[in-house]
Amino acid sequence: MAIQRVSPASLIAIALLACLAAGTYWLVQRTLPSGADRTPYVKQHIPDYYADDMVISMLSASGQTQYRVNAVHMTHFEDDQTTAMTLPAVRAFTPEQPEVTATGKRGTLNADMSVVDLYDDAVVVRQPGPRDPEMRALSEHFQVLVNEDIVRTEKPVQLYRGASVMYGDGMIFNNITRAVQLLGNVHGTIQPAELSNKRPAPPAAAPGAAPQTKQGPKTP
Repeated sequence: MAIQRVSPASLIAIALLACLAAGTYWLVQRTLPSGADRTPYVKQHIPDYYADDMVISMLSASGQTQYRVNAVHMTHFEDDQTTAMTLPAVRAFTPEQPEVTATGKRGTLNADMSVVDLYDDAVVVRQPGPRDPEMRALSEHFQVLVNEDIVRTEKPVQLYRGASVMYGDGMIFNNITRAVQLLGNVHGTIQPAELSNKRPAPPAAAPGAAPQTKQGPKTP
């Protein structure tokens, strides 16, 4: 059996390669931060994804569409999970009630999608119903509270209902009861037709009561 002898030159080359590998490993360990020196990543208010022609449907407890949010463009931020929207539109669907739509030039949606803020030429429109004319509210800001079914604003607002117009320093619209409350300095013009529609009906006669007839003057 022949034994091969390793030349001194080969030994020197192997030693140099071992030193080079050890030096490289040492440099890598020196440049990498240790576990104690590593700082946790802090999320910043920067976009983490985008979308065009966004459509979000929010369902009621019965599984029906309660709100639908549309936007031409949306930007989602990683730190607070909010969404910025361009040309947003919020539509509220209530069974057997006229549709309500709120729009603005820009808007924001919070993390759990329970609050929608609409800004810049914001408009709320309630479609006409069997007994009510169209209602239109104009302001610089409207906030839609999805869980409460309420639209409100703390900014000056113009409210149009049919031919009547009212002004206020704020507004609260309950989408369930359809009641509108103007806040602050309220003034405007209400047309007579609107007042007559709100007059209470005369009380009904008691069951079994004889009908009343108008009698003329008796002659002797």
